Amino acid sequence: MPIIFSTHPLHPASEAMMEATGELRIASAPDGGTLLREGQGADIVIVRAPIPTAFFSDAPQLRAAVRHGAGLDMIPYNEATAAGVLIANVPGVNAPTVAEHVFMVTLALLRQFRPMDRDLRAKGWTTGRAHSDHASDLGGKVLGIIGMGNVGQAISRIGKYGFGLDVVANSRTSASLPNDVRFLSVDDLVATADVVVLCCPLTPETTGLMNKDRIDRMKPGAILVNVSRGPVVDDDALIAALTEGRIRGAALDVFLTQPLPANHPYLHLDNVIVTPHLAGLTEESMKRMGLGAAEEVLRILKGELPLNLRNPEAVEHYRRRFPE
Repeated sequence: MPIIFSTHPLHPASEAMMEATGELRIASAPDGGTLLREGQGADIVIVRAPIPTAFFSDAPQLRAAVRHGAGLDMIPYNEATAAGVLIANVPGVNAPTVAEHVFMVTLALLRQFRPMDRDLRAKGWTTGRAHSDHASDLGGKVLGIIGMGNVGQAISRIGKYGFGLDVVANSRTSASLPNDVRFLSVDDLVATADVVVLCCPLTPETTGLMNKDRIDRMKPGAILVNVSRGPVVDDDALIAALTEGRIRGAALDVFLTQPLPANHPYLHLDNVIVTPHLAGLTEESMKRMGLGAAEEVLRILKGELPLNLRNPEAVEHYRRRFPE
């Protein structure tokens, strides 16, 4: 039976689909050494953690790396392609979930939820209620979105039609923007928006995108929300701006180092909401992502190409390795 190796447990419905087709193995831990050791002999790897480049150097049976989700930065693209290993993903299925998270944390920051909840519990009703003096409505604000893929589009729709926000955006191509969304350069967007949402993929161009200069351009009452990847933001510049009160706050779901170290400054700032890379994770989204990944696995094991093939240049080499 083919071996399907997953870096993490999957939704039970997804696991059941794959167990009916092959031997499903779940990594005992998601670190590189464990993945290399326990993933030997796999026909397909399902990716929810960074895969070491060495995973593809001696893997004669490996047909594909299937991302449980959309972002491909956990898969060494060049090494997989050179080895004739197909790369697939499940784009878009968790976009509504991420979008809901974005508005949850944005509203929590605007309404002072974190310090209000803490002080209500520790100091009483009056002290908690006093935080409303610094609370703010979301309605009437400008929402700036950097990255207009499936997640950006979902955020845009909720912002525009749910809250009546003026939505501006930046994307690699302005043609990808809906007609009712204005295109701005990144520099103009961060200076214009009251809420800046990062949901762009991690690439060499987006690494360090929110640097000191751009953070300094943000409005004093602005909020930064990052559901992209940690390296998109210059941590030192953001921490300085938050500590000095030069922007209102930040909601961060992703970080340069994950898990976030226990002594990290973000954990000690009242104007920061931190979440452990779970913006796209709910019972429903896990099922959608898991079933989507399982469907791609089954296609590949039948000799078909994945529906969401991301490295078509590998197909010729792949066909030589696995002639049908």
